Amino acid sequence: MNYIKHLTGFFDRIIHDSNLNPTHISLYLGLFQYWNINRFKNPISITRDEVMRISKICSKATYHKCIRELNDKGYLKYEPSYNPFKGSMVYMFNFSEDLKPVQKKDRNTKKNIPVDEQALNKQKTSSEQALVSSINSINKTNTLNISNLEEQAPNFENKNIEFKNQGDVKEKKLRQKKKNKITSNAVLKPTIEEVNKYFIEQKHPELEAQKFYNYFTSNGWLVGGKTKMVDWKAAAENWMLNSANFKHNTDTTPTNRAKQLNTTTDKNYSEPL
Repeated sequence: MNYIKHLTGFFDRIIHDSNLNPTHISLYLGLFQYWNINRFKNPISITRDEVMRISKICSKATYHKCIRELNDKGYLKYEPSYNPFKGSMVYMFNFSEDLKPVQKKDRNTKKNIPVDEQALNKQKTSSEQALVSSINSINKTNTLNISNLEEQAPNFENKNIEFKNQGDVKEKKLRQKKKNKITSNAVLKPTIEEVNKYFIEQKHPELEAQKFYNYFTSNGWLVGGKTKMVDWKAAAENWMLNSANFKHNTDTTPTNRAKQLNTTTDKNYSEPL
């Protein structure tokens, strides 16, 4: 059997069969490979898992549907065994005989055309060629388009300049707005003299004023380390309240409890500390 003619006949048949889809074709080619290995002898024994693997079909339902439809349409003969330990049988049909050879009369039909028809065909082709635009005419239209673009080029350049100027003005306005925001949010930083004077007026020592000034100067006058300070006097009042609530331990004398940690040779370790 000529397998090339067989495949040609198969594809000639599926061209006219609108009910087949790529899954049918893939399954048939997988079965054809089994037939090829069996040296084109019928029947061939197949297993579902192997055919599904070769034809790239993942669904068992799709496999059974496609092979039954190929059987019904006359592409093959399928005899299922319904036994997982025994393969099913498939008879492949030879499509190489379906091809009809092209006769020499069909190839030389043009030679038998009358002279009048040949003359008419020549006239048609000459008239059709006359309608086709030549390269020179195309080049002329290109030159006209280029000249028109050159004339319109100054207008485009002026428009581009206007757009650029408008964009520059917008950028300047945005920059000015950002500067205004920065200046509006800027902190009026006090001097150390002003801080000392304010703390003395509130009857607090100058040492706390220096601590307040040094702390906020080091972090850039930020409240909580994140936001800019708006009113330094309000922050100073909070500082005073916190310093009043905070008690300093200035007593450095050792306590009796600390003395309990001193060990002696006669220490009783059963006593609590």
